[in-house]
Amino acid sequence: MRLVLACGLCAALLVPLAAAQGPVPLTPGVTSERHVELTPHGPVAYTVITAPAPVGLTTIGPVLGGGTVTGPRQTMTQLEESVSGNAVAAGVNGDFFSGANAVPQGIVMAGGVVQHTPTPAHSSIGFDAAGGMHVGRISFTGTWQGTGQRRPIAGVNQQPRSGQAVLFTPAWGAATPNIANAAEVVLEPFPAAAIDTDLSATVASATSGATPIPADGAVLVATGSAAAKLQAEAPQGTQVTVRLILPDAWASVVSAIGGGPLLVKGGKAVFATGEHFDEADLTTREARAAVGQLPDGHVILVAVEGGRPGYSVGMTTYELARTMAGLGAVTAAGLQYGRFVEAAFDGQPLTRPSQGSNQVPVKEALLVQYAGVYAPAPSPAFVGKANAAAGVQLSYRLTRPSSVTATLIGPDGSSHPVDSGSRQPGTYHFAFSALDAEGTWHWNVQAVDDQNRSSTADQTFVFDETLTGLAVPRSAAVGAGIHASFTLSRPASVVLAIEAANGTRVAALPGTQLAAGAQSLAWDGTMAGGAKAPPGSYLAVVTETSSVGTASYTASFSLHR
Repeated sequence: MRLVLACGLCAALLVPLAAAQGPVPLTPGVTSERHVELTPHGPVAYTVITAPAPVGLTTIGPVLGGGTVTGPRQTMTQLEESVSGNAVAAGVNGDFFSGANAVPQGIVMAGGVVQHTPTPAHSSIGFDAAGGMHVGRISFTGTWQGTGQRRPIAGVNQQPRSGQAVLFTPAWGAATPNIANAAEVVLEPFPAAAIDTDLSATVASATSGATPIPADGAVLVATGSAAAKLQAEAPQGTQVTVRLILPDAWASVVSAIGGGPLLVKGGKAVFATGEHFDEADLTTREARAAVGQLPDGHVILVAVEGGRPGYSVGMTTYELARTMAGLGAVTAAGLQYGRFVEAAFDGQPLTRPSQGSNQVPVKEALLVQYAGVYAPAPSPAFVGKANAAAGVQLSYRLTRPSSVTATLIGPDGSSHPVDSGSRQPGTYHFAFSALDAEGTWHWNVQAVDDQNRSSTADQTFVFDETLTGLAVPRSAAVGAGIHASFTLSRPASVVLAIEAANGTRVAALPGTQLAAGAQSLAWDGTMAGGAKAPPGSYLAVVTETSSVGTASYTASFSLHR
């Protein structure tokens, strides 16, 4: 955001311009980048979150609204806030959802535990323990066995149809659905619902309909012909063994989410996948989200904005596929599209809502979570002479008990200790004003948590007193131009540019090498094409590059007839 001050021959706010579009650091190794493309159909804006392969302190996976399959829909920022006690999160919206309880349509798997089974109609997206991404249309099979033979389980935490048995775990919610004539057995204690392993528990009780699900247990529900078998072969006190099975290629998957369609395979955009989507849903330009993996293992989460002609018209599915391939993805798949699309970081939106000014609640998010020490960017990011006395505000955040060393490192390599010792989870704030050298400073925080995991956060800010006293006239006549005056403390190359109030660049003078002392640059009032700039509000943007670095300053003015 730019801060400007309307003034007549007075000092402008010495605040740098927002950085040009490029990767913005979020957490160590995780960045966000804004893209805008002009197409024959209109502008398209999209945000790309890039994260390292999800291993160690950085993980990726779904987060459900309310923490359960049947929990309430929540906004992206609320979903990120729900995990903020354990990690700093960035991500996009998740799977499609349907029904009165807004249940996800596809697989939900977190920490190696199945929370909802996949739908073969759409792609499932999984990440294995080594950080590799899997995309495919997969099916679930499962069995339970009491006193008789193995019997089929149709799914986990999904509404059973007649003649089916379904396993309900605490990830479903407080109680099983109220199904007439259903047979239900409570298994307690019951292991975490991992795949491809025998999960054994004792039948604690036999019930029917809307059975509370124990926090350390599960409930096996059977309907129709399957109900009689459950009642006969799993009486109270019996040991029941459950096995949940996914394809062999998914044996090492630890987190998964539903979505679709497949967008990129082998680095090539996929035009048709045969997945069960209406053609209109694929060919309409609208907001869309996707996840992909690069050849080096990095994961990209993409949120395309849409539904706003003149700002962003969105993409078709194939346009999104080509975009993901163009970003370097070797494999990629779509997520829920339309008004639910949004990207966010640490509880703050990175995109504009597709409709209106409010976020649209979703059932789940796909979040990159970082569990190491996190240091937000120092505030302000630029310190000039006008605000040097106030210094900078620094902070860091821990999600686990840790041993911490926090240091400011000056441009000359000198160290300024700020904090050290054993610290509990939480956010720690500091103010620093002893700025004794111009240039780029580093706010460096190192931590070792109670699991002996090391992490480092490093953020920068600039202290630069090269340019002071920027001033322009409050207003000028059309065609008369303006003079921007200022003082340099050292030689610098200086560029004067003029921008309209909406940020459009109107004119830019060539860079000029200037000596230290009082200086000024003049704009003749004409635009790049030679025509006179029309009446209106403008910004004079002065950018200086010296031995210290580069910084930009602004002052506002208006043109009148």
